[in-house]
Amino acid sequence: MHDLTLAKIAQGLAKGEFSSRELTQHFLERIEKYDSRFNSFITVTGERALTRADAADTQRAAGQAGILSGVPLAYKDIFCTEDIRTSCGSKMLDNFKAPYNATVVEKLELAGTVNLGKTNMDEFAMGSSNETSFYGPVRNPWNTDLVPGGSSGGSAAAVAAGLAPAALGTDTGGSIRQPAAFCGITGLKPTYGRVSRYGMIAYASSLDQGGPMARSAEDCALLLNAMAGHDPRDSTSVSRAVPDYTQSLDAPLKGLKIGLPREYFGDGLDEGVERAVREAIAVYESLGASVIDVSLPHTQHAVPAYYVIAPAEASSNLSRYDGVRFGHRCDDPQDLMDLYKRSRAEAFGEEVKRRILIGTHTLSEGFFDAYYKKAQQVRRLIRQDFLDAFEKVDVLMGPAAPTTAFALGNKADPVQMYLQDIYTIAINLAGIPGISVPAGFHEGSPVGLQILGPHFGEAHLLNVAHQYQQATDWHTRQPDLP
Repeated sequence: MHDLTLAKIAQGLAKGEFSSRELTQHFLERIEKYDSRFNSFITVTGERALTRADAADTQRAAGQAGILSGVPLAYKDIFCTEDIRTSCGSKMLDNFKAPYNATVVEKLELAGTVNLGKTNMDEFAMGSSNETSFYGPVRNPWNTDLVPGGSSGGSAAAVAAGLAPAALGTDTGGSIRQPAAFCGITGLKPTYGRVSRYGMIAYASSLDQGGPMARSAEDCALLLNAMAGHDPRDSTSVSRAVPDYTQSLDAPLKGLKIGLPREYFGDGLDEGVERAVREAIAVYESLGASVIDVSLPHTQHAVPAYYVIAPAEASSNLSRYDGVRFGHRCDDPQDLMDLYKRSRAEAFGEEVKRRILIGTHTLSEGFFDAYYKKAQQVRRLIRQDFLDAFEKVDVLMGPAAPTTAFALGNKADPVQMYLQDIYTIAINLAGIPGISVPAGFHEGSPVGLQILGPHFGEAHLLNVAHQYQQATDWHTRQPDLP
């Protein structure tokens, strides 16, 4: 059952080929058998999952089941889940159990899904390799010497290894798309504001967005149907009607205009990755699409702008973790200032501390205008580049990452790590949607094709991705597990 897409699982449940309990038990057994190799889960909720599965089976027997009723999935450990540990991959929240569900969790539970557990992640979503987690690094199922990408590496690894048919991730600068590329799965970052951030622990509030990670574009469409929509509890949530994202999946691509940003095919791009991406684009041409060269001239400023804006917002968001109300508290503090200092020093990892320091400096008097304000001005230029490009083309395509998955410990220099996000960061700064789909292999590791669309263009993106997956089988490949 673990080799089925989420869509096929939903069909199998509807036809009575297996029950939700049988399905859930199967995935729990796989987690127990294999996850010691990958470290993709922080918390496994076995008993709760089986109880939910039984409830879904009862609903189905009564003729009250929806499309996703009884379907198991996992949540990145950044989504609050009532009475279940929500750690954000940090010692700071190792003992924190949320008193409520995130809106996304709420919506998916209403749809009848079964929560298998919470997946590992870079601490507070700060990282591109899933090596900064307090619970240890996640390993790539295709090669356990390699990283799965980050920060949603646990979710990506769990889906790739067949430990869950789908999982949720979050994307602040590429944290759904890059691990999806490294692990050979499909990952969608929706338009900013399309999916509620309520109950999703904040890293950088103007950039964070939750999204689905699964085997196929069709699976992502099914999940986005349940996840998307306005939430009055989230001031950044957009009040806009939610279409049925599965309805246009089969629309033909004849006449599709694909833009190839020349900035995405220059120095730093691995030859094998470029070859796989260009072969994928050739498939689109055979389906009736045409290719147009375009330019995104401010792309070169995306990484520095992001690493001013994101740490500044992180510095503000993480100030709430002070050892007073919840989270880690140091032993025997001498006074309030000692409590603050030692609690934060003991519980935050090195990368989190680095970004807090950068962000605090950026926001300090005398530097705000020179750094933060200037970065926001650059952000506006980057957004305009995309708006101009979408006047000429329907979608943009390119690599999701400059290389395939790299070795654990290979990017010890923080700047080297930051440059891994060079093709994904600008999308978050602009707030547009993007999807990564499997597009081949290079030296045994998956390659991801990134497809970008205009604001609220998820339905078309999913259609474009689905048609490619109907013409190829890269998304069906799975690592061999003994």
